[in-house]
Order: sequence, then structure tokens, then C-alpha cells
Amino acid sequence: MAKKTGRGTLTAAGGKLDIVVELNGKDVAMRVAPGEYLLDALRREGYKGTKRGCDNGDCGTCTVLLDGKPVLSCMMFAAQAHRRQVTTIEGLGAPDRPHPIQQAFVEAGAVQCGFCIPGMVLATKALLDEEPDPDERAVRRALDGNLCRCTGYVKQVEAALLAARKLKAAKGGR
Repeated sequence: MAKKTGRGTLTAAGGKLDIVVELNGKDVAMRVAPGEYLLDALRREGYKGTKRGCDNGDCGTCTVLLDGKPVLSCMMFAAQAHRRQVTTIEGLGAPDRPHPIQQAFVEAGAVQCGFCIPGMVLATKALLDEEPDPDERAVRRALDGNLCRCTGYVKQVEAALLAARKLKAAKGGR
């Protein structure tokens, strides 16, 4: 059985859906249950940086970027990602080559237990892609919904602002 969607044909077999997601820049085929959440599909595929926190959209630890915008993967069906771009924390950098945002979080001392950090880093990326020179208020608004039990968010806000400066400097700005 095939269902035509705006993003290509979605096929079903044996009670499962065959989807293709552009995951961290590569097309990845997945077979998912109709009611399976994107969080579960990603973790099953080995993307463990996408954390399971509250399972009801309150904590932000499951944040991924969908077509460049932050979404809560515990609240989105995997089939909704068919033929769309999904970026997980694994798609940003590598341990030996961290993304400037990741580096800024380390340098600012914003990483404590680390559980919330993937969601915060991805929320920061989405913000800086839209607004390269945000003020503190914009950063706080972008990080809103990403809960951290270790801090008062001061270091994460400082990290996002530092990341903005780093990215600007890398592009030749001051």
C-alpha cells in the first residue's frame, strides 16, 4: 500500500511504514510503526545523543532540528519526518572536531551532567542560524523549554552568546 504525500510516496508493509529521512546530511531508510515517535526511531538507529527525558514535551532533552527548526522528538511521529531534514547532536561535530557551539558550551562551563546539553546546543544552533547576533533575551527565549536541573541557566546563556561571537569571528566579523 502506498500513500502519496507532499514529500514523496510513503509505503507500508506488514503494519510498518518505510520512510526516508535526511539524517545529519545522509539519506537514511527506516521502517517504523505508524505510532512510533521520532525519538524512539532515532535511538533505535543508534542516535543516543537524543535523550529521553519526560516523554511528554516538557523538558527539551529530546530536541532535534527538523528542517532547521527545533522540535521535540518525543512528541512527533517518525513518519512525519519522511523526506525531511533531521539534525541530531551527532550531526553537529565530532569529539575531535566539535562544532563552535559545542566548544563554546565547554569553554563557558555550561556542561555539568550533560543530559540537557544536546537539546540546548541544538536550540542554540537554530537561534544562531536565524539570528547570528542575538541579545541575552533572545537566547533565553530560544532556550526556554530546555530544562536543566544542575544550573540556573546562566552558563548556558553565556555559552550561546559566546558561540555567536565565535561564529561571527569565524565568518570574518568582529
